[in-house]
Amino acid sequence: MISIPHKAKQFLVLLIKLLIVGGAFYFIYNQLAHNDKLDWQKFITLFRKNQSVLGIGFILLLSVLNRYFEILKWQNLAKVIHEISLGEATKQVLAALTAGIFTPNGVGEYAGKALFYPKSEAKKVVFLNLICNGIQMVLTVIFGLFGLLYFNAKYEVITTQTVAILFGCFVLLFIVLFSVKKIKIKGYSIEKLLHKINEIPKPIHRKNIVLGILRYLVFSHQYYVLFLAFDVDLPYFTLIATIAVVYFLASSLPTFQFLDFAVKGSVAIYFFGILGVNEWIVVFISTLMWFLNVVLPVVIGAYYVLNFKTKAVE
Repeated sequence: MISIPHKAKQFLVLLIKLLIVGGAFYFIYNQLAHNDKLDWQKFITLFRKNQSVLGIGFILLLSVLNRYFEILKWQNLAKVIHEISLGEATKQVLAALTAGIFTPNGVGEYAGKALFYPKSEAKKVVFLNLICNGIQMVLTVIFGLFGLLYFNAKYEVITTQTVAILFGCFVLLFIVLFSVKKIKIKGYSIEKLLHKINEIPKPIHRKNIVLGILRYLVFSHQYYVLFLAFDVDLPYFTLIATIAVVYFLASSLPTFQFLDFAVKGSVAIYFFGILGVNEWIVVFISTLMWFLNVVLPVVIGAYYVLNFKTKAVE
């Protein structure tokens, strides 16, 4: 094995840190500066008309709560390895978010968290992060399906027959997955995965689910509050159902964190367009959600990345 001199290792780590942070900020700037669908003049006019310190404070509070519940989820799951403080959980979550912003579906986030633990624990960290993100995805699918059924009952985007076929496909897929759970792919199987999940104490699972639900309710209602701020007057359940559908369908598409608002925005334009909401309002709200819940945490995460100590991975 080639031995890398200490000075060279320090320089390499610094270079990687700068590349991660520089890449994150470049992608953020590029998306905000070169998105021709963002009509800043309309936004400024509406902002001046409806500006409220209390309203802005409440929207920012929801962003803090959104990330706070995610941090609590990770702190809860990290107990399986060892107890970590809230401050340490915050550092790991935000640094990992920064590392994963320009990787497909935030894959870099898994590696980012693993760097805070000994190499011997890397697989366990990746698995726990999968559980952390997995429950959020499951909740997005559940709420999204209910939202889709509600939305479709009112606006019939797809026929009842198509809904029945899709539901049948989901049930069939579920049955097939569990009927072949012993089949191994590269040494892994669904049965082995379920066994590993069951090894985690049930109180940790229950807390993970509760925190996941709270996080879902926070960011979906932040979306809802922003629509109210942009003078969109629609019934509560119609708006919430549509938001659930947008998150469900957008989360099903492979994407990068830095393109998250573009993917959600394009899906949102279609569904909110059916409700008669102006396209520019949908684009702006999707961009604001991305800015508040991804960009701001990444800015803080950049600090943790730059101050990351190499001894944590040695």
